[in-house]
Amino acid sequence: MTLFPGFTHKRIRTGSAVINTVYAGQGEPVLLLHGYPQTMACWHKIAPELARHYTVVCADLRGYGGSSKPKGLPDHSNYSKRAMAQDMVGVMAKLGHECFHLVGHDRGARVSHRLAKDHGERVQTLTLLDISPTLKMFESTDMQFATAYYHWFQMLQPAPLPEKMLQGLVPFNVLGMVGRSKPDLSAFSKEALAEYVRVYRDPKAVHAGCEDYRAAGTIDLQHDRLDKRRKLKMPLLVLWGKHGVIERLFDCLADWREVATDVRGKAIQCGHFIPEEKPQETLKEIQGFISRYPL
Repeated sequence: MTLFPGFTHKRIRTGSAVINTVYAGQGEPVLLLHGYPQTMACWHKIAPELARHYTVVCADLRGYGGSSKPKGLPDHSNYSKRAMAQDMVGVMAKLGHECFHLVGHDRGARVSHRLAKDHGERVQTLTLLDISPTLKMFESTDMQFATAYYHWFQMLQPAPLPEKMLQGLVPFNVLGMVGRSKPDLSAFSKEALAEYVRVYRDPKAVHAGCEDYRAAGTIDLQHDRLDKRRKLKMPLLVLWGKHGVIERLFDCLADWREVATDVRGKAIQCGHFIPEEKPQETLKEIQGFISRYPL
């Protein structure tokens, strides 16, 4: 992949999906997971530098990029964060990494949260970018939040209406718009934007994105409520955009301290798309954090 020079590309079959990956470097393994409406390409400004010191694995989530895009089941369980997390455990195991540092942005952060809950023994450190816990955000919904994150409530509606509404509009319905009154695409490289546009020409990708959000508003909440009292124990770093919705409407550190025992974090001077808006600062924060907790 041209966005990741020197990286090895491999499609890895897990129990119920084929996951598109690239990896490079040496040292302790670090798994990077992207958000919506993106792919692993969101890490292209960070991964090559991080690979100077670590073994870096970037993966497309189930339903995204070059990974499997199955039709959603009636209960959306094949797009639950539990299923998507299991994919990533399988990927890392097949690459020989039983324990690893985990970094996720947006949807990838939600998958990472569930992975840390279900497979805590595998996660050495957890870094989450620009989210509060899914359950907290849904239970705190008001007019301000519903207006700012309108796509959550649009995309979780039953198929096929959201898919028909979004066809031909993704990724531009979200990129540059989250928390803003006017679109701003200046943070995204032409190469990454071209990749996002290419991927979302496929109706299966649009459907998969909707299924991800449908799962978030149904089965994921069931899972979160069932283990709400069980806190994450690994070191957790949270970063959020100073000019984004999380900063404006949530108390990110307090929210994560409700569900984890060892939390630190800070706001970055940017919007929602932290890895692409502030890659050098993001890289510095990630490296500084994971270096304190070697495997």
